[in-house]
Amino acid sequence: MSWIVLIISGVLEAVWATALSRSEGFSRLWPSVIFGVALIASMGGLAYALRTLPVGTAYAVWVGIGAALTVIYAMATGAESFSVVKVLLILGIVACVGGLKLAH
Repeated sequence: MSWIVLIISGVLEAVWATALSRSEGFSRLWPSVIFGVALIASMGGLAYALRTLPVGTAYAVWVGIGAALTVIYAMATGAESFSVVKVLLILGIVACVGGLKLAH
C-alpha cells in the first residue's frame, strides 16, 4: 500500500509544481488553490509512505516521479521545448526510479 500511496504522491508533486508556475506568484486564485491542495496531499502521502519505506528510496522515487511528469506535461503543453535528449534523460530518471523499487 505504501508504494501505491507514494506513486500517487509523486503524481501530485507534478500537479503542485505545475499549479505553482501557473499561479503567477500566487496572484491567480485557482492555480494557487490547486497548488495548496496538491501540496498538502502530496506531502501527506509521502509522510504516510515513509512509515514503512526507507527515506532515501521513498524520497528519490517521489521526486523522480514528480520531476519526470512535470517535464513531460510541460513539453506536451508547449510550455517547454521538446527534444530527444530531454526525453532520453527523463527515461533515465524513470528507469532509475524503477530500479530503486526493484532494489527495495
